[in-house]
This record gives sequence, C-alpha cells and structure tokens, in this order.
Amino acid sequence: MNVHVLLIEDDLDLAASLIEYLELENIICDHASNGVHGVQLATENTYDVLLLDIELPRLDGYGVCEALRRAGSDVPVLMLTARDTLDDKVAGFEAGTDDYLVKPFAMQELLFRIRALAKRRSSQSRRFLIGDLEIDTEQRMARRSGVELHLAPKEWALLEYMAKASPGVAVREQMVRAVWGEESPESNSLKVHMHNLRQKVDKPFPTPLIQTVPGVGFALRLAAHE
Repeated sequence: MNVHVLLIEDDLDLAASLIEYLELENIICDHASNGVHGVQLATENTYDVLLLDIELPRLDGYGVCEALRRAGSDVPVLMLTARDTLDDKVAGFEAGTDDYLVKPFAMQELLFRIRALAKRRSSQSRRFLIGDLEIDTEQRMARRSGVELHLAPKEWALLEYMAKASPGVAVREQMVRAVWGEESPESNSLKVHMHNLRQKVDKPFPTPLIQTVPGVGFALRLAAHE
C-alpha cells in the first residue's frame, strides 16, 4: 500500500516542488494552502503522515495540530518550518507534533522521515476495537461478539482500511486506490464487495457498524458517532 500524506503549506512553489518529488517516490500527496482547509482534509480523509508548516493563513500550524489532537486524530505530524529555536520546537511538541524539520532541508531527509513516521504508525496500529468488533491486522483476524469472521482477501482489505480510518470516513476513491492499487476494478466491484462484507460483519448481529456516508464513502463506527 502506498504512503498517503497531506501537505499543509502556503508557499505554492515549495508545495509544488514537494508534491512532484514525493510522487516520484510513490508517495501520494494531497495539499492544503491554509490551516482551516488542512484541518478539513485531515478530518475527512485518512493519511499516513501530515506535513505541516507553522506560519499558515487562517489557522497556524500549532492550531492545526491542536485541533486534530482534540478531535482524537493520531496521524503522525512532521512540522516543516524556518523556526529553529528550542522554544519553537517545544511549542510544536506541546501542540502534538511527532517530528520537526527545519527549512531549508534536503528532500532525501524529508523522504526518510516520512517513511519512518509511516512505518512507526503502521507497526503500532495492529489491533482495533469498534463496538463488539475486534480486528487484529497482525494476525489478519476479525471477530464480532466472539465469533470469528471469515473474509475474502478484498473484504479483509476493505475492513482493515475502514478500521484505520475509524471513526472517521474512508473516502471511496481512496479505498479503491488502496485496495486495488494499479488494477482497474470493474465499476461495481466496490459495491459488490461492500455488500458481501456487510453480510458477514453486520447482518448476523443486531447493531450495524458499516455506515454509508452519501457522496463520500464508508465509516466503520457505532451509530452514536453519526
């Protein structure tokens, strides 16, 4: 699965250079040019790493990081900034950042840090509990109310993707890209696999967990989060 990052940077020339470089390294990169839009994208989508400038219009990097942490997001944050004093770094870590890279920086160092943060998160996110549904990604096992669910490979991949996004929304296009990769699935493949997944995860149990978010995608969560 490709690494998917969100870059929040108001310097459009720098942002274009970073996006071009990262995509050559098979890193998918979305972009926001202000803090408010960045929080919106980070809340609506699922990312492996967030690249965050501090001096942003509308909401600065500290505010973005604090807003995401208050919302329960654990996405790794790498701050990119020209501020290099100890006080600046302390403020960043207190806001909830995971790493700090001072501008100007070498592109290769940025790449190494992104991959390290993505790998660290991947290794930590092995077990998920959503209501009575338990998902163990290391063992590739899912149980609901103690009953093991027998899933086909694509069903498992979809469930795992939604679990990592939970309680947020797994965006339809990103799910297809993550699960099918460079393949070109038939137009109704996602619909068919989601139907089959619901038959196993939801139908035998009184409370549905897989929710359709019209026009966006799917969410794996209890109804109380709607």
